[in-house]
Amino acid sequence: MNKRLPEWIKRGIINTETTKNVRNILNKHNLNTVCEGARCPNKNECYSNNTATFLIMGNNCTRNCRFCCINSAVPDPLEPDEPSHIADAVKKLNLKYVVITSVTRDDLDDGGANHFAKTIKAVKGLNPDIKVEVLTPDFKGNKESILTVIDAKPDVFNHNIETVSKLYSKVRPQAEYLRSLELLRQVKEYNPHILIKSGIMVGLGETLPDLIETLNDLKNYNCDIVTIGQYIQPTKLHIEVNRYLKPEEFENLKRIGKEIGLRHVEAAPLVRSSYNAGHVIESLLNITNPSII
Repeated sequence: MNKRLPEWIKRGIINTETTKNVRNILNKHNLNTVCEGARCPNKNECYSNNTATFLIMGNNCTRNCRFCCINSAVPDPLEPDEPSHIADAVKKLNLKYVVITSVTRDDLDDGGANHFAKTIKAVKGLNPDIKVEVLTPDFKGNKESILTVIDAKPDVFNHNIETVSKLYSKVRPQAEYLRSLELLRQVKEYNPHILIKSGIMVGLGETLPDLIETLNDLKNYNCDIVTIGQYIQPTKLHIEVNRYLKPEEFENLKRIGKEIGLRHVEAAPLVRSSYNAGHVIESLLNITNPSII
């Protein structure tokens, strides 16, 4: 049974010269964004702030998570010039903080780790002061792939846990809860200076004790920053919303996360992994006036 979208979830339409300019730059360089691919509710706000979250390695994913509306299909070959195209877009948008994510590419031996590394290096090559956050797939737990990305020196390494352990078989049937946690642990152990980040969707049928357990797990596996946002069903083909949490429930989750000892918790109905990412970590990375992500 579909549930009516509550008022605190709804967003107005934003269409300015800035949003048009961002779209033009992305289209000129033939770049994908998770803003478009995942139907992010914050897309136009981010575009109006002259930024976007880059989606590399195509727009077809080898997995079929039931919450995600990115295409599940046979991917195209990697575009070797994509890293330089992203660097060109970063330069034109004058970004100081860049978020790079990808589809999952289980068809590639390294899961696309080398392509991530090339993209990070291309962006950093513009200006070493540019901060780069990567939001990666789990690389099937392949340690060599994980180290390849770390060695490219991103400032923030994000991998989303997405949901609580008991819902994995229903929500993320091709992923493993402990494998995702272990990835976070490995990154921090290999380079303690990288900030570790993860994200959780709520409203899928989890309970408050389930969420507390997950927040504790993230803390115990070296996570620094957690984002918590409301799941919104993208199409009727995707898993239904169990319920919409109220804004005060998100405030409670933020308080619980801080009490557990996480360095930063961003929790609100429309919070997403890359939404306002630059501002979220401004105090942690000591960035002056980052571009809004």
